[in-house]
Amino acid sequence: MTDDAEVFVDSSYLIALEDADDQNHEAARKHWSKVSVHRDASPALTTTSYVVDEVVTFFNVRGSHQKAVELGETLLDSASIFLIHVGEPLLRDGLDLLRQRPDKRYSLTDCISFFVMRERGIASAFAFDRHFEQEGFRREPHRFAD
Repeated sequence: MTDDAEVFVDSSYLIALEDADDQNHEAARKHWSKVSVHRDASPALTTTSYVVDEVVTFFNVRGSHQKAVELGETLLDSASIFLIHVGEPLLRDGLDLLRQRPDKRYSLTDCISFFVMRERGIASAFAFDRHFEQEGFRREPHRFAD
């Protein structure tokens, strides 16, 4: 588990936690159980409204409407997660980063996440997306399926 004061939470991690069919489900559940047990020493969790959108959309388009709505509400109402809303300035920053990475297959959400992490000095992400490492960030848990 990371010693960082703040960690970014990616949609790949949130989806793996909630989707029993996800290839990373067990790794995410084991990791989360360690994080939640050490809640007093755990880092602050940060994510963006675009990550919430990805999670909700993932479950809804797969026919899990109730789960999609419940997860969206849980993430929006959580006192444990600092939610950064993506407005036009942050959207433009993400597009600028995407423009600078023509050799990568990053999503716009990825680029916004990377920009937020750099702006806030966040070094680690709870994520299964290897793009975080390509941008120089650490990711947890340490067992990954790319």
